[in-house]
Amino acid sequence: MRIVMFAVYVAIFCHNYRDALTKSILFFEGQRSGKLPSSQRMTWRRDSGLTDGSTMHVDLVGGYYDAGDNVKFGFPMAFTTTMLSWSVLEFGGLMKGELQNAREAIRWATDYLLKATAHTDTIYVQVGNANKDHACWERPEDMDTPRSVFKVDKHSPGSDVAAETAAALAAASLVFRRCDPTYAKLLVRRAIRVFQFADKYRGAYSNGLKRFVCPFYCSYSGYEDELLWGAAWLHKATKNPTYLNYIQVNGQNLGAAQFDNTFGWDNKHVGARILLSKAFLVQKLQSLHDYKGHADNFICSLIPGAPFSSAQYTPGGLLFKMSDSNMQYVTSTSFLLLTYAKYLTSARTVVNCGGTVVTPKRLRTIAKKQVDYLLGDNPLKMSYMVGYGPRYPQRIHHRGSSLPSIATHPGKIQCTSGFSVMNSQSPNPNVLVGAIVGGPDEHDRFPDERSDYEQSEPATYINAPLVGALAYLAHSSGQLEVLAASPIC
Repeated sequence: MRIVMFAVYVAIFCHNYRDALTKSILFFEGQRSGKLPSSQRMTWRRDSGLTDGSTMHVDLVGGYYDAGDNVKFGFPMAFTTTMLSWSVLEFGGLMKGELQNAREAIRWATDYLLKATAHTDTIYVQVGNANKDHACWERPEDMDTPRSVFKVDKHSPGSDVAAETAAALAAASLVFRRCDPTYAKLLVRRAIRVFQFADKYRGAYSNGLKRFVCPFYCSYSGYEDELLWGAAWLHKATKNPTYLNYIQVNGQNLGAAQFDNTFGWDNKHVGARILLSKAFLVQKLQSLHDYKGHADNFICSLIPGAPFSSAQYTPGGLLFKMSDSNMQYVTSTSFLLLTYAKYLTSARTVVNCGGTVVTPKRLRTIAKKQVDYLLGDNPLKMSYMVGYGPRYPQRIHHRGSSLPSIATHPGKIQCTSGFSVMNSQSPNPNVLVGAIVGGPDEHDRFPDERSDYEQSEPATYINAPLVGALAYLAHSSGQLEVLAASPIC
């Protein structure tokens, strides 16, 4: 029955992946903090957080609000940056006119991460007290909650957030290596320094900062995955044999072979395995041959009906990992499937799942089905990207989107005054174009309730991997032409 239903969905929908790509990148402008540029396209947003960092006498203006609140969480912001950069590195040559917008989205983050890592052996990892921020429903332009600053240092380490920040800076350095070599060198030098700090002073950042970062962005998986991930990106960015040696010596202890198959802002093991498999598959680095097997194990866990398959899917066909913001795993997994398919194709090889041969084409088909579901090929005929398609979420859990804009309501909206809007059934007045919400439940149901943050809240790390996936799908469907110039700049 599901096969028949899916066939009907395909017959009905023909997606404009190019339009979705444009919107997936535009979303980041709606999440900007700081002084907005004259080129700002999401015009209902205005300047905010212009004194961020002042309580600690540092400049922490800029960066992104992670989701629907007004806090700047460094851990998911760094992961967002890494994934945006990886999207550009793998598929930037297919993005055509959107490549510059993608680079600007990355630079908005890296400019902030450079500020956050300006002091040696210190990273400023959060601006805003989440508990106090969540007690208000107000626009970022109005916020009057404490802009508290939290940091990790050698006395209160945070190897997870530090190594992820190093990964973000290293990955971004590759994005800018040709078009802005001076900036790229600054990024990679900082990445090297930050990774040294992450590795030397070991510990999870949510140990020392538990009251402030939990339960929002606790480091549930520990810091070992970020150390492996960070080293993998520094190996890619620097070609310094020190990092290859680090991976070879420490890989097993850092969980390279663990059978954990969830890739997101907290756990990076799967991403590291896929990334390091490229060094073996494409660059023929024999010392990393084990990572092909590690990556294959992840792939086999996703294949319905194959031996070792463990993934759960909704009746409508959506990968389902957990009830809170499940769509982040859909987008990250889709990106990894398309990226690994690219590596396998380059190496002219396949995945063998206990006797079941899985080709790169099969991986692309699975990824496309997930993206198509997100864009509307589902039982509700609902696009889970705001502003894409005829039907999409109207009441997303997002303060700035749900409250009147400064242009229409110049007067300040007080801390608790906005809750009347939050609890109402009225559609959000400001369309946060491109935002992808947490998505439906395990039965493909989606209530479109503003108060339901698990299903209705967007986040930067949901969008970031989808940027690369949409670029590939737009190109493969003939909606984009390959850039004749360099694949990055």
